[in-house]
Amino acid sequence: MKQRAQYEHWQDVGRSRSRRDVLKGIGAAGAAGMAGLAGCSGAGGSSDGGSGGSAGGSMTIFHAGSLAPPFSAAEPPFEEETGIDVNREPKGSVASTQKITQQGRSADVLGVSDFRLIRDRVVPDYGDWYTIFTTNSMSIQYREDSPGADEISKDNWWEILSRDDVTIGHSDPAVDPGGYRAVMTQQLGKESFEGSALYDQATYEKIRENSTVPTGTETKLKGQLESGALDYAFYYQSISSTSDMPFIDLPSQVDLSMATSKYAEHYAKAEVETSSGTFTGAPIAYGMTVPSVAENPENGARWAEYFGSDAGRQFLEQKGLVPVDPIVVPQSGQDAVPDNVMEVATAKSSLGPLEL
Repeated sequence: MKQRAQYEHWQDVGRSRSRRDVLKGIGAAGAAGMAGLAGCSGAGGSSDGGSGGSAGGSMTIFHAGSLAPPFSAAEPPFEEETGIDVNREPKGSVASTQKITQQGRSADVLGVSDFRLIRDRVVPDYGDWYTIFTTNSMSIQYREDSPGADEISKDNWWEILSRDDVTIGHSDPAVDPGGYRAVMTQQLGKESFEGSALYDQATYEKIRENSTVPTGTETKLKGQLESGALDYAFYYQSISSTSDMPFIDLPSQVDLSMATSKYAEHYAKAEVETSSGTFTGAPIAYGMTVPSVAENPENGARWAEYFGSDAGRQFLEQKGLVPVDPIVVPQSGQDAVPDNVMEVATAKSSLGPLEL
């Protein structure tokens, strides 16, 4: 099963000794250095050092539309466990980031489907640290009566999507990584990988001609498909695989799922220019941070910690995402990571080919 293979792949990429294991294996002097966060909250940290302490109050989360299913599912048990009232605002990740960096709004958690938005646009002016906690892949969903639905497969989807009678949808690349990744997926099909491409420039141009942007976020595309306004939609496998409509997995050379140097070099051939900036192809990796403008940073850290736990990973898997286990934080910003988050994380300078 593809999702299980992806999970094992990202486990291999993210796996290393946890902070707790490292502390067990080094001497007292070294432990003192590694445990420099102990006894203090750090930036946005929690002085109780874990999820067992008292909490309460409220928190605000700005997050990607594709995180709505797992975040919604996790919200009731998290609230019951912590006493924290969770308020969520789902929107495209670019737009969610801009709420903080351009609109001056405050949130206790920012969760995005492209961690680079935090790395490049939030840190260091609006935050000190982040974690990579899950990943995904691109797919194509359709109706049973879509034109060519009885023919389409992983091996010929471009032939169907380049026909004259087909309408393809994806979200807005300027506000949503699902949008610019949809365009990247289409671009990569015409790029040579291990000696061959899936299709030629003319086919790519026809696919782009058939493509439209009917909505701002990928989670609303399903309604467009069901109504017949769209015949096919490019969006995340997590959405496709948990829906009641047929879909196809895409080849690894275009689905942005593989965090290896070989694939990353290929994915980087794709580039999409938008009014929000230019985005380059890379393996899909979701990021989360507690912004420095957070009003309740301890509560935000509890949410990040939760999605590094078994309970959080189960919600991600149930909703079709592929957790990174353990979650990963940048080594360069490790000192700013709250203690309780660090207990479920590992620090790295890179995650596979991804520079943190």
